Amino acid sequence: MLESITNFDFSILYFIQENWRTEWLDLICAFLSRAFELGVPWLVLGAVLFCFKKTRTAGAILVCAVVLTFFFNELAIKNAINRERPCTIDPTIELIVKKPTSYSFPSGHTASCFAAAGTLLFTYKRLGIPLIIFSAFMGFSRMYLFVHFPTDVLAGAALGLLMAWVTVLVFRELKYDEKLSNLTFRRNKNERA
Repeated sequence: MLESITNFDFSILYFIQENWRTEWLDLICAFLSRAFELGVPWLVLGAVLFCFKKTRTAGAILVCAVVLTFFFNELAIKNAINRERPCTIDPTIELIVKKPTSYSFPSGHTASCFAAAGTLLFTYKRLGIPLIIFSAFMGFSRMYLFVHFPTDVLAGAALGLLMAWVTVLVFRELKYDEKLSNLTFRRNKNERA
């Protein structure tokens, strides 16, 4: 069963390598791989959203969801599954990014993207919908770069959306969403208005 899944995964990866490789996609996918390492842009986005009352709750939930996704994915699931990356199994494909050292399943880049996008889809749809599209492209880029299997990407997307949904539910159940939306930052009395 696992061998047939891996063979199907490889057939998709080889199709991408043979038919869709272009210089401009090389540049975009390699850039995204470096820029979104460890989900740092999502943490920055969460911090920026937190600064505005209208999006404060979304920012806090986004940061929590991305951090939870990282811990579940990188420290638990990947080390429990121990799936080798496609570039390790077939080293004949030349990589345009540095070979990752962690395991393959699920895709961390994809998981963090879908955690952030899912959070905003549940809390601030105006940003959520374009980020879901971006997240899908991020998943494609991981296959394009030959560092993840399609099933790694699907699992990463599912994990990210699940973590976003759970985080939103916890915030709402504990009424943190109301507390954050009513939070105001007071000036020091000694400061001039």
